[in-house]
Amino acid sequence: MLKSSRQSPTLPQNPRRQSVIDTARRLGLLGGENGRIGGRVQRDLVAAAKEKSGIASDTELLEYALARVALEDDFGAKLVRRKGRIEKDIDLEF
Repeated sequence: MLKSSRQSPTLPQNPRRQSVIDTARRLGLLGGENGRIGGRVQRDLVAAAKEKSGIASDTELLEYALARVALEDDFGAKLVRRKGRIEKDIDLEF
C-alpha cells in the first residue's frame, strides 16, 4: 500500500494535507488493493499542484487530489437548496 505520509526532505509537514490523508485513511478510502489510473495532464498544472501542495511524487499528488474530491463537503449546494425555507421576517437577534 502507498505510504502517503512521506514528505519531501526540504518541506515541512503540511497539517491540512496530512488531515486529508488521515481522514481518507480513517474512512477506509486508502486501504485495500491499489489500482491503476492513467491520463494526460498539462505539465504546468502538475508542476503548480506539486509546488502548492509540497508533494513531489505524481502518485502521492493523485492520491491527495482524489482524497480531497472524495472528502469534499457539499455545504454550498445544501445552503442554496435551503433558499426560501426560512421566513423572511424571522428575528435572528442581531
